Amino acid sequence: MKELPDRGLSPEAAMNGSIEIEIPARADYVSLVRLVVAAAAELAPSLEPSRIDDLRVVVSEATTNAIQAHIRSGCTRPVRVCCRCSDGRVSVTVRDQGPGFDVEALPEMPPPESPARLGRESGMGISIIRTLADESHFRSGPEGTEVHLAFLR
Repeated sequence: MKELPDRGLSPEAAMNGSIEIEIPARADYVSLVRLVVAAAAELAPSLEPSRIDDLRVVVSEATTNAIQAHIRSGCTRPVRVCCRCSDGRVSVTVRDQGPGFDVEALPEMPPPESPARLGRESGMGISIIRTLADESHFRSGPEGTEVHLAFLR
C-alpha cells in the first residue's frame, strides 16, 4: 500500500491500530487530536468508556502544552501526535519542538482538597496527566519535549 503524503499516516499503520498526525501549533486543533485519538481507542476496544474520557482529557492537556511551547518559542513546525492501540494498551506520544523544560523542577501541586490549589491558574496539566494516565513519561531538552502516555485495559 502507498503511504499518504505529508500526514504521517499510512494505510498499514491505520490497520495495525497506529495513527500519526501533525497539526499546526494552534489551539483550535486540540479538539481534532482529541477526537482522532479517542476514535482510535474506540476502534481497538481495549478501554472502558470512562477511561476513554480520561484519555481525551490527558491528550488535550499534552497537546495544549505542546502548542503553547511552540507559540512561546515562535516555532512554526507542526506538533506531532502518535497513537498506538494494541494488546489492551493505548499509547500516545505528543512531540513538540519547543525549548523544553526541566520536568524535575516543576513545583509540586497542592492536594486537590487544598484551598491553595484554587490559586493556581496554570501548571496543572502535568499533574492531571500523571493522575489520569496509567503511565506517563516526559523527556525534554532544548530540541523539544516528548510526552509518552499509556492507558491499560
